[in-house]
Amino acid sequence: MLMGIDVTHPQPGAKETAPSVAGVVASVDKFLGQWPCDFAIQEARKEMVTSLENMTLTRLNRWEKVNKNLPENIIVYRDGVSEGQYQKVLDQELPLIRNACRQKYPATATKQGFPKISIIICGKRHHTRFFPTAESEADRSHNCEPGTVVDRTVTEAGNWDFFVQSHACLQGTARPGHYYVILDEIFRARKTQAPHVSAADALEELTHNMCHLFGRATKAVSLCPPAYYADLLCTRLRCYLAEQYDPTDTSATPSIASGSTPNDKVDIKIPDTLKDSMFYV
Repeated sequence: MLMGIDVTHPQPGAKETAPSVAGVVASVDKFLGQWPCDFAIQEARKEMVTSLENMTLTRLNRWEKVNKNLPENIIVYRDGVSEGQYQKVLDQELPLIRNACRQKYPATATKQGFPKISIIICGKRHHTRFFPTAESEADRSHNCEPGTVVDRTVTEAGNWDFFVQSHACLQGTARPGHYYVILDEIFRARKTQAPHVSAADALEELTHNMCHLFGRATKAVSLCPPAYYADLLCTRLRCYLAEQYDPTDTSATPSIASGSTPNDKVDIKIPDTLKDSMFYV
């Protein structure tokens, strides 16, 4: 099962009671065509997802309902996390995912270490750009050809990160997606199969191939769909909280205060007929 996680925060000018909202999307089968979601309102300006345990449970329940079993592997693409928060994800969010798995999986599976979990941080807000060394290797916009993967020289030596330029940029210089693996229990533990030479090849190819499965486009997109869908979900949730995030009388509304808590009356209700669909696309 593949999951995408993102959090949206109130911008300056929002009400003091405006909360942050965390969104989670997850695949339901091997075809990666449907990504139903779950979300939760939490404390304003808090990046770590506090309700991740319950949201993971709902995604596991949905997977079990469709496939009549539970996934052996869970790959998480986490969006919106800065470099200084990588350890916080492992300290605060990973235990919540494991707690949810302990509630769903039988004791025999948890003792054997199932499910295996890998967490990849996704980022587009960086200043790294790549250019082709020969004109014959460039596309019509003079960028590197779609599918370019860079996992050495400009990446960290002691950690696992890589860049994937999966899309064809229509104008300007293409910005590749940056993926940083902070936890891997899946790819390194498996035997490498041809044509892959290493575990890195398997993850990089999976990430690139998924960029062709985005539901809004007929071509590859620049960010892996789990993170992309989670970002779209957060954008939709901002519309549902327009009264909090974009108050009409801005002159009489104080700006967001540090450490403010969300209003208990703030709530978002999705009809039962839509909650298991991709209503956010």
